[in-house]
Amino acid sequence: MPLVKPGDDLAKMIVEAARHNDVALESGDVIVVAQKVVSKAENRLVALADVKPSKFASQVAAVEGKDARHVELVLREARRVVRMRDGHLIMETKHGFVCANAGVDLSNVSGGEVASLLPEDPDRSAARIKEGLRCLAGVDVGVIVSDTFGRAWRMGQVDVAIGVAGIRPIRDHRGEKDMFGYVLKVTSIAVADELAAAAELVMGKAEAVPVAIVKGCTLARGVGSARDLVRPIEEDLFR
Repeated sequence: MPLVKPGDDLAKMIVEAARHNDVALESGDVIVVAQKVVSKAENRLVALADVKPSKFASQVAAVEGKDARHVELVLREARRVVRMRDGHLIMETKHGFVCANAGVDLSNVSGGEVASLLPEDPDRSAARIKEGLRCLAGVDVGVIVSDTFGRAWRMGQVDVAIGVAGIRPIRDHRGEKDMFGYVLKVTSIAVADELAAAAELVMGKAEAVPVAIVKGCTLARGVGSARDLVRPIEEDLFR
């Protein structure tokens, strides 16, 4: 796919790229789209030169060794500060996601002078792409908007679903029996996150492949929202 610019029609670009790569879009496919290109298309971009840091942002930046303008954007996008330590700003976003820098990212934009913000409503973004693909290609697909998150107890990062349309993001096994007849009481598989993580293996971080097509996954069919993946604060044992 070519580089995405504000105002671009992602569904149209996906259809054209699929044709160019001789890949068929089919009903039942799950299309995983990197958050960065969604944010670019929706013009969720801010030039750091236009950001005036607050006194608090400047203080945090001095302690954590960060650009005060970046910190200011992080604070604006955050609902709550979870942790600030050793150069890490872990925030709860307005969407309810807990992630580094409230999703404000300087990579793969313009060399570090422009920041991308998360889409205002990633579920709506996914639904818009899904509808566009239906109109342009006549296919009924699921769509995942994915982003890279760290994990509190594991090294490395993985892609997760922050926006969902046309799929059930969780496969709930509670009440079912395992192979020995034991009734499952806890197991709920985050299928949307697993698909996002698998897709990232072919999308990469610097390969200019912002979309992956997942075929043959029947587990995900249904209706749901990425909000279903956010653990309610009253069930969170660590905040």
